[in-house]
Amino acid sequence: MKRKLCGILSLSLLLLGCCSAAAEGGDKILYQGHGSLRIVTGEGKVIYIDPYAGEGYDLPADLILVTHGHQDHTALKLIKNRNEDCQVITYEEALVKGEYKTFDLGYATVEAVQAGNNKNHNIKNCVGWLITLSDGTVIYATGDTSTTEQMAELAKREIDYAFFVCDGVYNMDMEEAIACAKLVNAKHSIPYHMAPGKLFDQKRAEKFDVPGRLIVPAGEEIMLE
Repeated sequence: MKRKLCGILSLSLLLLGCCSAAAEGGDKILYQGHGSLRIVTGEGKVIYIDPYAGEGYDLPADLILVTHGHQDHTALKLIKNRNEDCQVITYEEALVKGEYKTFDLGYATVEAVQAGNNKNHNIKNCVGWLITLSDGTVIYATGDTSTTEQMAELAKREIDYAFFVCDGVYNMDMEEAIACAKLVNAKHSIPYHMAPGKLFDQKRAEKFDVPGRLIVPAGEEIMLE
């Protein structure tokens, strides 16, 4: 009888452990503020995009993505902890002689896509990122940009989470960002890079009136569906 009880207890603990592990798993995005994002995949891989703003740079990096060379997107020194096989992919490796590259990393596929504008961001030196995680979740970070020719095609990709710049100073304004979000038609559209010198602007975020809108304050981490 004692053995039977021990066996039941062991099985219960095993099931509890499995449930806890499942609860801890899943993809997460931390919006650090401005144009900075951190993705933690279900298998524990850590991806930083345009490090510069906010906090949350403590997790060892597996991948660092940089959309363009401006200082508010390239603070790689903030990421002091990096795994041995950590990769850094910048716009220079991702856009070569007009060709947008794709990187298959196993835990994620990273595709460079069009970004830029006539104001401050040469399309030859900027990219956005389309990231497909191993579980099929697709994330789009526009980078600094205005409307691109490619955005209409991105609707076919059935993007789950899309981040749109909307500062209206160096990039497209709110009206144009809304039009782009409707064009891309992601399941969830999130405003970021909202105002120079600000991590986040709640009033401006609320003006981002699109279907499937998510407002994610700086410093908040969301679990992906």
